[in-house]
Amino acid sequence: MTLLLSAADVRRLLPMDDAIHAMEGAFRALSDGEARLPLRTIVWTPDRAGGLGVMPGYLPARLGAKVVSVFPGNHGTELDSHQGVVLLFEAERGRLVAIADATAITAIRTAAVSGLATRLLARNDAGDLAIFGSGTQARSHLEAMLAVRRIRRVRIWSRSAENARAFAAREGARHRVTIEVASSAEEAARGADLLCTATSSKEPVLRGEWLSPGAHVNAAGSSVASARELDSAAVARASFFVDRRESTLNESGDFLFARAEGAVTEQHIRAELGDVLTGKAAGRRSPDEITLFKSLGLAIEDGAAAEHVRRRAIEAGIGVEFDFGGRREP
Repeated sequence: MTLLLSAADVRRLLPMDDAIHAMEGAFRALSDGEARLPLRTIVWTPDRAGGLGVMPGYLPARLGAKVVSVFPGNHGTELDSHQGVVLLFEAERGRLVAIADATAITAIRTAAVSGLATRLLARNDAGDLAIFGSGTQARSHLEAMLAVRRIRRVRIWSRSAENARAFAAREGARHRVTIEVASSAEEAARGADLLCTATSSKEPVLRGEWLSPGAHVNAAGSSVASARELDSAAVARASFFVDRRESTLNESGDFLFARAEGAVTEQHIRAELGDVLTGKAAGRRSPDEITLFKSLGLAIEDGAAAEHVRRRAIEAGIGVEFDFGGRREP
């Protein structure tokens, strides 16, 4: 039997602290060579307004794949930009054991990885937070930052001032924090020591000249080679950490544009996050160092999140069982 898990099930069973812990396990497996992870495949519509992405991967005892539509134009509408499912198979005989909503998993696990990166790379006293964007990832990144650091100030900037104000009111009440609405991206960035870019922009929204010594940046909005949220100076000024080197060299517009402009070379990539986690690579080296984590999103994150939700659902008796077949007829 296959367990069907809705968006509500995922949100209920994958709180941020649990998600960060699950991501830690996934990145340890990647660093230790226990995971398998090909590059994602994306089929675009003729006008490139959207596409269908397929992200397969292997974690110990589990095969998984996320199949998700990506339509950036959905930002600001009633629909999420990412819609689809995560498929989870057991690796012994290939049984499909779970199908989980990918929108909720993507929202939570992306921010959870940024939370893990912040825990590993940001200064311990970092707490002046700037968020760029006002959508799903901005919301989940606020939650992740609150989970890993004592946040003393929050600023938000969005290309839509109306959306930024709505975000500040809604999320401020939800988390019982005061959220300031910045009039410009520069105003949000100046003086911040934690910065999260979570926009759908194809052009830079964060510039290197605005970054303060000791700041940490989580760049999570762009996951394709044709778009970037950071200018070349931001990439060049920072010690550059990635979720996966191969993915960065093929899919990260933030890095590839900077390399094409001659600001950095491949040697600028300091380390993968999993190697910092396992002690194979150094993280932050000084209080004034600027660190940057470039998140592209990996299939093992989806698989680890789905497996956590599946186990919790079985314990709680949540979800719907469905027989998709797979048995040979007698």
